[in-house]
Amino acid sequence: MGFCLDVSGEFACFTRPEMKVERVSYDVITPSAARAIFEAIMWKPAIQWQVTKIEVLNPIKWMNLRRNEVESIVSTRTARSAMMSGEGCLGIYVDEQRQQRASLLLKDVRYRLHAEFQMTDKAGTQDSAAKFADMFRRRAEKGQCFNQPYLGCREFSCDFALVDAADGPEPIQQSSDLGFMLYDLDYSDPAAPQPLFFRAHMQDGVMAVPDRNSPEVRG
Repeated sequence: MGFCLDVSGEFACFTRPEMKVERVSYDVITPSAARAIFEAIMWKPAIQWQVTKIEVLNPIKWMNLRRNEVESIVSTRTARSAMMSGEGCLGIYVDEQRQQRASLLLKDVRYRLHAEFQMTDKAGTQDSAAKFADMFRRRAEKGQCFNQPYLGCREFSCDFALVDAADGPEPIQQSSDLGFMLYDLDYSDPAAPQPLFFRAHMQDGVMAVPDRNSPEVRG
């Protein structure tokens, strides 16, 4: 069951994992970030979203931004210890740990995202593809979502609209080899999720996304 969303935002950052300190965005939204937008509108254990195609509607534009961040986070071990003992220091003193970091962001982005869902083994006897398709369509048409969709970073929220795949402007007339791009995370081992990558190509503003089980997707 396929759907198409028109997604836009003022800023976006789909961070390249190879950049350790400074945030540098991919040129185009990643499949995992696109999937997260569909899941923000409707997520159920009985379905799994698969992004099939991404169309870039606005020219790719960049901007540099310096932001204040903190150099550390509260570890899971510290939080668990505080929960068990009933006491502990979970605070972070921003003035002591503030760091300025540069980010290379995308600006004025707009995409047409194509995705479909498959039923999972967690589907109940009363579940059906038609039922979930109707639910998603109603929620998307009304602008409803479980959490605000965002473009890579939570501070970069986005607008979305359910559209017909043939409606709207044509993709940008730009073709390029985008190199290896983050596809998603493999949670086969929940304790140590592994990144998956694929070789991304944009042809006349359109990036085809392979199936998750395709040999093009590798760890």
